[in-house]
Amino acid sequence: MSKHRAAPIDQLSSPAASSGLFEVFRRRYLLGLLVRREVQARYQGSFLGLFWSYIQPAFRLAMYYFVFGVILGKNIENFAIHLFAGLVIVHYFTETFSSGTRSIVRNKGVVQKMAVPREMFPVASMLVSAYHVIPGLVLLTGLCVLLGWTPDPVGMAAGLLGFLLIAVLGTACALLFSVANVFFRDFSNVVSLLTMFTQFSVPMMYPYSLVKVRFGEFAPYYLYNPLAEAVLLFQRCFWVGTTSDPELTILTNMPRHLFAIGFAHLGVGLVVLVLAQLVFARFESKIPERL
Repeated sequence: MSKHRAAPIDQLSSPAASSGLFEVFRRRYLLGLLVRREVQARYQGSFLGLFWSYIQPAFRLAMYYFVFGVILGKNIENFAIHLFAGLVIVHYFTETFSSGTRSIVRNKGVVQKMAVPREMFPVASMLVSAYHVIPGLVLLTGLCVLLGWTPDPVGMAAGLLGFLLIAVLGTACALLFSVANVFFRDFSNVVSLLTMFTQFSVPMMYPYSLVKVRFGEFAPYYLYNPLAEAVLLFQRCFWVGTTSDPELTILTNMPRHLFAIGFAHLGVGLVVLVLAQLVFARFESKIPERL
């Protein structure tokens, strides 16, 4: 008689139970390796390397400031900070969305050869994008300090909430579109078109007070856009503190219930993230054969 006995039923677990986003963060070491590989690959063969992460946002700020601040003559106090705060957080979303959409196709060799949660690739794209936000934040903070800015607890909380909102929303979009892009490569082009309009759909090149003037009682519907809310939260963190009268700036250029709207968007973003995970899991088994 064999000495081996079958394991009790209650010791067995479904393989599906160990998959998904929880499994991604359980394998933090592998996720870290993937993030480092993505960062190194971006600057491979580059003489300046990571320094480009400082040059690019500085050049983008100078270009937008010259066009909208000098040529068009925007009458906004410390317009450079108002603009750059929006640029930093919008770039975080567009980078996460774009690179996350292409992440599975770009790593098809790893996907086909290694048994890893495929959600790891969009999540890694979000973390790499967050890493490349750091130089922009350093430049933004330096500019604010030069203009006399000192951080306040409410402002820092607003900045953190805006960052979390974009991280959750960007990851959800990356999950949905990365699996869609496996089946139809057109989705990467769709994302490119969508991200072209993001910077014009937020109060970055124009103040929120102008939205209130133009749309009146319909202005609150503008805040249904979570990206607009995230930009306003970032501006509350950085730009408001550089103005001559922060209280007046909040009254005239910030919506009422800024934090309540932000937390509502974060809650909706978490729901969308769960739904995106369910859709991803539904089609995950077909990814290798479609690649």
